[in-house]
Amino acid sequence: MTEFSSRITTRIAQEISARPNQVEAAVALLDGGATVPFIARYRKDVTGNLSDAQLRILEERLIYLRELDDRRGVILAAIEAQGKLSDELREQILAADAKQTLEDLYAPYKSKRRTRAMIAKEAGLEPLADLILADRTVDPMAAAENFINAEKGVADAASALTGARDILAERISLDPGLRETLREFMSTRGELVSKWVELGGDQPADADAQSAKFKDYFEFREALSKIPSHRVLAVLRGRREGVLAVSVELTPDEELQSPHPAESLIAKHYGIERTGRLADDWLLSVCRWAWRVKLRLSIETDLLEEIRERAEETAIGVFGENLRDLLLAAPAGHYAVLGLDPGFRTGVKTAVIDSTGRVLAHDVLMMHTSAAQKQRAEAQLIDLCHKYKPAFIAIGNGTASRETSAIVGDVLRTHSDIEAQRVMVSEAGASVYSASELATEELPNLDVSYRGAVSIARRLQDPLAELVKIDPKAIGVGQYQHDVDHLKLARRLAAVVEDCVNFVGVDVNTASPQLLSHVAGLTRRVAQEIVAYREKEGAFPDRQALKKVPFLGDARFQQAAGFLRIPQGTNPLDETGVHPEAYGLVKEMTKALGLTSVQDLMRNRAVLKRIKPTDFVDEKFGVLTIRDILAELEKPARDPRAEFKTASFKDDVQTIDDLRPGMKLEGVVANVAAFGAFVDIGVHVNGLVHVSALADHFVKDPREEVRVGQVVHVVVIEVDPARQRIALSMRSDGKGGYTSASAVSRKGGSGRNDHSDRNKGGKVAQTALGAAFAALKR
Repeated sequence: MTEFSSRITTRIAQEISARPNQVEAAVALLDGGATVPFIARYRKDVTGNLSDAQLRILEERLIYLRELDDRRGVILAAIEAQGKLSDELREQILAADAKQTLEDLYAPYKSKRRTRAMIAKEAGLEPLADLILADRTVDPMAAAENFINAEKGVADAASALTGARDILAERISLDPGLRETLREFMSTRGELVSKWVELGGDQPADADAQSAKFKDYFEFREALSKIPSHRVLAVLRGRREGVLAVSVELTPDEELQSPHPAESLIAKHYGIERTGRLADDWLLSVCRWAWRVKLRLSIETDLLEEIRERAEETAIGVFGENLRDLLLAAPAGHYAVLGLDPGFRTGVKTAVIDSTGRVLAHDVLMMHTSAAQKQRAEAQLIDLCHKYKPAFIAIGNGTASRETSAIVGDVLRTHSDIEAQRVMVSEAGASVYSASELATEELPNLDVSYRGAVSIARRLQDPLAELVKIDPKAIGVGQYQHDVDHLKLARRLAAVVEDCVNFVGVDVNTASPQLLSHVAGLTRRVAQEIVAYREKEGAFPDRQALKKVPFLGDARFQQAAGFLRIPQGTNPLDETGVHPEAYGLVKEMTKALGLTSVQDLMRNRAVLKRIKPTDFVDEKFGVLTIRDILAELEKPARDPRAEFKTASFKDDVQTIDDLRPGMKLEGVVANVAAFGAFVDIGVHVNGLVHVSALADHFVKDPREEVRVGQVVHVVVIEVDPARQRIALSMRSDGKGGYTSASAVSRKGGSGRNDHSDRNKGGKVAQTALGAAFAALKR
């Protein structure tokens, strides 16, 4: 193992709370082409039971640290080529564990444009700068007299001192140790400050619509060490759109100090102080110049980039976790479903699908145009239910959803022979799917207007199978997803989808190419080949038959086989998560117990309990793997997702105008952000349960209390129809953790975080509340 590799292994091991040998094993598997789901599920004994979450972090950090080491190598070579690579500098570069630290070390040796300091050095003024810095008893003006040189542009002593100042200021600005000290100081003590950039009108209230959405940040400051990610991203977006001027500052009192605290740190770093020596004041003025002209903007840029990256990572993590919850939502199962995509003027698009998702019928029901058409639409709905006997009626939760749901409810109440259950379904992304090439391929004979109804019905049957067809960013469970690095977001979301698909497993004889393409080891092309082979040759009788599929070689088969299920195939183990490489081991277990077939072992809990994993350990299979095999044999073909549940919306509460403070309602968590949770209570506008109102106790992370798709009980605290805002509470006393919107000051926050405010009387700065509601629109 190289020095770099050893350092990477140690670093990652510390970050994921693992041993270096576990990391080494995982890295070897990844480098060998193994996927994270395969390693997490089938190589537990090799990695010491690293979880998929640990492995994902390991994979991301491995990429980052290897890129860092590549950059480290380039920098070492560049400085060595200049003949300036000392042993001390080499050690500093080798020890650098962040890109910023590495670039700070390289900065003095990097080719740069011609600077004032360079010109001063060419004029022979560097000895003057060194002299004054080394001997504080020297009179700077007197010393400068000796460096006047008209031919080199140094007309007088003042010009010489200006050149010396430029040389020292640049030297100070490139000092990596000092830069790190200043960054740490400003990061710990600094505040993110934003102010309104006037776009028109004399007062913020007169700002145009573009700037008005940022009014919570027109006069805002909050500690860098405490500001949550959503406020960072909001402020930075305001700056990008030209609405906000953004800076990093100390408190107003500290900014007015003379000297500035940062200037004092620079002086201290170089041992400069006012002791009555002749050069003291001049050197202190150099420190002031270095901070104000050279360092302040540079350090501010570094810190803004640092908090941006940190905020983006949090936002991407929130999106990923919300997406995971949505994808792993409980499926209704293989039942016939009647899907409704509501609309007022254009009618309610209807599609009936069978238990496999095949479209049986489609129509448009004009429920909301006139009394006569409504009556006709009800008759059409009744006929569809009598003919196809759907187990569920899935209603998209967009425009006209509550009105449509009310009509469906009336039909079900007056026709007891219809046994369908009415369910509200999120239609997020359905319109994106409807207009996609994929929808055209899947439903070529169906008009785009009906495809949304099909998607709504199918996602009730199996959310995972249907939602993988839609770009995750279009599903709408993110937090400022348009403000983050799109490549990082796409990579994280792709990993979430892959983990979810492989966690559940895929029926290879019914899965779509899109679902199959997320199985470990399979590509989009191989997935299409599987479906093409299935359509030509018929259903796969067993897993071994997959090897006949073009481009599905031994390596891909090893990665994918355990996640591809074949219910009712020729081999009963093919419907389980037991990998084919362990079939021989299962046969040994069967034989050791004196049973005649594997079927006698499966689902036989009493018999399986008699097996001691340690009795079957060998070089290939360890205790962890054998325990997993036994668990699969006990409950083969089980779906790991939760039991299917739905929320019951009140029929007399259909719009925001129907809400009243104190109402107790049932709802579904639609999105979870760092500041709280948005809950669908069936009125077209999601209500916000602020983090301070999620529970009776202090909540640091909203995800500790709620997850996307969870059915919850809430109390309405406040309703603002004009701004389409609903404040909800999940506390037992039905109260919020903040005062009413009208009672809280509009001024920027004090810098205290939401949780400290919550614990000191239940008041959250209006900035936080306003930003939270505004985030829903973004």
